[in-house]
Amino acid sequence: MPRHADTPRDLKAEDLPYRPCVGIMLINAEGLIWVGNRIQEVDTGSPLTWQMPQGGIDKGEDAATAALRELKEETGTDKAEILGETEGWLNYDLPEHLIGVALKGKFRGQAQKWFAMRFTGKDDDIDIAADAHQEFSEWAWLPIGELVDLIVPFKRGVYEQVIAELGKYAVPAG
Repeated sequence: MPRHADTPRDLKAEDLPYRPCVGIMLINAEGLIWVGNRIQEVDTGSPLTWQMPQGGIDKGEDAATAALRELKEETGTDKAEILGETEGWLNYDLPEHLIGVALKGKFRGQAQKWFAMRFTGKDDDIDIAADAHQEFSEWAWLPIGELVDLIVPFKRGVYEQVIAELGKYAVPAG
């Protein structure tokens, strides 16, 4: 797929940094994972639009604090406790046609620290329209085995790593 018409022709992925980011594997009492159907601001070239909550780390913010903030912004709830996190940072690269377009055109992809969190509330506590910048059009609880097939192809490697490291938490509570 060709690059966006507004993308400078000499812009190369390797000239851009990774965006520091967090991701959240929110697990309910049945061991299911929260996913949202992302409202697309940029055409990724894929019909797959589901993902777990994720977002950038603000200046001066630690990753755990960012994860709890992003959870609240994207799902409308803070009813969760951190169970664990990935050992290191997981990177993904944007496909060439999204360089200079996605992530405000400033990044080559994201370096993500992922957190497993146990949802401690009720489904009624989730409100994807609570934040002024709504990220998702709908949401669902899904078995962990269905996640990778729903994500855009360029993020699948990260999802496989997240599941390998944090999947042990995706079990019924108690």
